[in-house]
Amino acid sequence: MTIDQLQADMKSGKYTARSLTEKYLQRIHDVDKQGPAVNSVIELNPDAVAIAELLDRERKEKGVRGPLHGIPVLIKDNVGTADKMMTTAGSLALVDAPKPPKDSLVAAQLRKSGAVILGKTNLSEWANIRSSHSTSGWSGRGGLTKNPYALDRNPCGSSSGTGAGVSSNFAAGGIGTETDGSIVCPSSSNGLAGIKPTVGLVSRAGIIPISHSQDTAGPMCRTLRDATIMLGALTGVDPEDSY
Repeated sequence: MTIDQLQADMKSGKYTARSLTEKYLQRIHDVDKQGPAVNSVIELNPDAVAIAELLDRERKEKGVRGPLHGIPVLIKDNVGTADKMMTTAGSLALVDAPKPPKDSLVAAQLRKSGAVILGKTNLSEWANIRSSHSTSGWSGRGGLTKNPYALDRNPCGSSSGTGAGVSSNFAAGGIGTETDGSIVCPSSSNGLAGIKPTVGLVSRAGIIPISHSQDTAGPMCRTLRDATIMLGALTGVDPEDSY
């Protein structure tokens, strides 16, 4: 379902942010961790349901913040969050690292828009800068992500988990990052619309970096309209990103 359809269903009372969150979490359990075991989600947000409940209450009392209010999304595991989830770029070396002192602006903008961050997605470890012989979709922490259209095929990378997860309907949309092809390649391989924004349009602060002149975060969704809705929420001036 598209973001517009989900919003219409929440407005009509067919769904709530909580019920949508629970449905997506159940699908992750059934399809990502069992059955075909796509293995796209590296960690779930333990507070996702509670956040969704707060957004449902806000919808009733104050109205919606915008088109992402109550919409469950996934973000790549190199995008920093100051919550109970880790930020590791798929590397075991960062599993015990200190939590970021605050959210990356990408995560903060999603929260500000009312999106529910369901969890973090697997990736090519260190966003594919680990080695010239690295495998797309594999990380030491997360293992190998599969392509949901053909489980024996590569999902491309480095935003492999976001591509496979959104394609598998584990969330309404997701965030990838790109230095050179890491949004557009997994979007293409998994049947999604991905947007690699102009560098500087979306803040890189709080995202584990590769290249100051090329890195950017961007949306990966099942429709182009959904991707543009998510992109609109991500943009904003950030004094911590001087590009």
